[in-house]
Amino acid sequence: MQFEFATSSRIAFGAGILQRVSEFLGDFGPRLLVIGGKDRDRSKPLTEQLDKLGVEQIGFQVAGEPTVDLIDRGVRLARNSGATGVVGFGGGSVIDSAKAIAGLATNRGEIGDYLEVIGKAKPLETPALPLCAIPTTAGTGAEVTKNAVLGAPEHRVKVSLRSAILLPRIVLIDPETTLLLPPQVTASTGLDTLTQLIEPYVSIRANPITDTFCLSGIPRVARGLSQAFFDGHDLSARSDMSLASLFGGMALANAGLGAVHGFAGPIGGMFDAPHGAVCAALLPDVMEMNIRALRRRMPQSDALRRYDALGPLLSNKPTAKADDAVKWVRDLCRTLNVASLGKFGIRDEHIKELVEKAQRASSMKANPILLEADELAEILRAAL
Repeated sequence: MQFEFATSSRIAFGAGILQRVSEFLGDFGPRLLVIGGKDRDRSKPLTEQLDKLGVEQIGFQVAGEPTVDLIDRGVRLARNSGATGVVGFGGGSVIDSAKAIAGLATNRGEIGDYLEVIGKAKPLETPALPLCAIPTTAGTGAEVTKNAVLGAPEHRVKVSLRSAILLPRIVLIDPETTLLLPPQVTASTGLDTLTQLIEPYVSIRANPITDTFCLSGIPRVARGLSQAFFDGHDLSARSDMSLASLFGGMALANAGLGAVHGFAGPIGGMFDAPHGAVCAALLPDVMEMNIRALRRRMPQSDALRRYDALGPLLSNKPTAKADDAVKWVRDLCRTLNVASLGKFGIRDEHIKELVEKAQRASSMKANPILLEADELAEILRAAL
């Protein structure tokens, strides 16, 4: 058995911990680039704490999922302003933007020099600006992953900037920052969390450390997501989801993902479709197809045992098996009003191109079985 495990340097978790942000940023220097979402008011609890620290704040807003052009603007702002550190306060798009800007600001050249697929994929060699990541959704786990996913609309793809130097120095997770999330954002990000616990657990790269995170995180989603959806101010449910999201991020960063995310990248590149919503729409159909394909071609696979283990973890019924796990996820998606992929403009005529792109996606490499083109196409048709 051989494996590695890497994550952010320091992680602090707990309700109210945002009020202690100054304790963690003392060595970030006098000028911080503060990256937030489109609603500036949401960042006020952070900026008020930074005011007490007496540092200069340079604001940069991320209104949607990050693009190469957006990151290029942020990098130029960081360099030209002489930023000594970066703070990302928001959802996965904000955190990915903060990681990319902090990493690229200290490395010479253009952004295209370092991008996969559409660029030269050069390694980032100079350490990033000090970065503090503060997630305000329970979804992506981006605060503990070493890549940033960026849209390249002109190429109709999403590409990754990938390097260990992108891992934040400080991660602060305060479940109170998620209390105001609307129900549909709670649902889509929460189902992204569930996906990022299930896919690493059945991955061909699963290891004992990531298993521990998955086995602890999945029951937290099972009991916390619906409760947070229907009662957003339930701090216990929000805490379960924030911790599960953290666990999912650490698991996926070290064990990989699978076919859900293999599709999510190409779909996000071709359509205006939020990542979490895409994952939510695909999860039950990918689970069902993986189980069916494993039973046909790899009946002795350990992944089948792992899918069976999901049954009790999700349903809290000791005798539940893999098919029960799929049914539980389908029922949850109905309860949370998850939209089909068709809502985002995806049609039958797009399936061939999406399948071809998904087959080349890096996430697909860790799927528990190599799915054939017709099986991938069937997943998409079912999710439409």
